[in-house]
Formats: sequence, structure tokens, C-alpha cells
Amino acid sequence: DDERIPFSFEEAKKEGMEYIFGEANLKEAHPNSVVLKMTGISGKRLEVLGASIGGGRIKICKIDGYEANFCAEYPTLVIQNLDQPGCVAEVAVMLSNLGINIAALQLYRDSRGGDAVMVVECDREVCPESVEWLKKQPGIKRVIYYSMK
Repeated sequence: DDERIPFSFEEAKKEGMEYIFGEANLKEAHPNSVVLKMTGISGKRLEVLGASIGGGRIKICKIDGYEANFCAEYPTLVIQNLDQPGCVAEVAVMLSNLGINIAALQLYRDSRGGDAVMVVECDREVCPESVEWLKKQPGIKRVIYYSMK
């Protein structure tokens, strides 16, 4: 229903964005899936597998190869961390101290003691300072914050 969609390529060019389209063989993926490989101005890279699931809704299925399962309707923290005691508690305490309720929490890991991912959907926005604070905590490897704002 977004009136900008027919002009999205022109809008992207105006913003200095470059893009290319290709084909991907996505085994076991939803039929309306897309892989977005993005590189920011700083050179940071992000790969997202998402699907259009109907009714204008999307589902994020993977981020940088890690499992995920969220709809991007809430402010969301995606935290890549070491699978060690205390990481989940640290995030929960920080959000509690900010008065932010967790709407949904998902945990994934490669193996015991290996790499893990937390997907934390929040009831309200997380301030940039708190996201930066999380990035500096022991065991936290990467923090991605998604918000519609």
C-alpha cells in the first residue's frame, strides 16, 4: 500500500544507494524469500534472509547465517555472542533498568560454548547509548538494532 514502491529505484539512487539483482538457490526457504547483502559506507556488511508472508508482513529468517525468526514490527536487538553464562541476563537486566519490556526472546547457538544469537523484540525503542553499551560487554561479539523509526 506504500505509494513510494513504484518509485523505489529512483528514490534509492537519490539517496546514493547502489543495488544489483541476482538469483539465489534457497533450499527449504519460503517461496517469497529474498537475500539482501548490504554494505554500509563504513564497509560493514550484513546479510539478511527474509520472506514476504502475505498481508504486507515480512519475516526475517536469518541474519549473517544465524537463525532468526522475527517480524520486524517491534524494535529488535539481534545480539551475536559467545554461548556462556550471563549474556542473556546482562541484556535482560539492561532492558529492565531502562524500563523496557521484552515482547519476545529467542536464543540460537551453533554448539555448546560456541557462537550464539539472541533475538530480543522490545515493547519500545532502545536508545543508541544502550546499544553502544551492549557492544562493549564481555562475550558480546556484535549487536544489530532494528527499528522502523
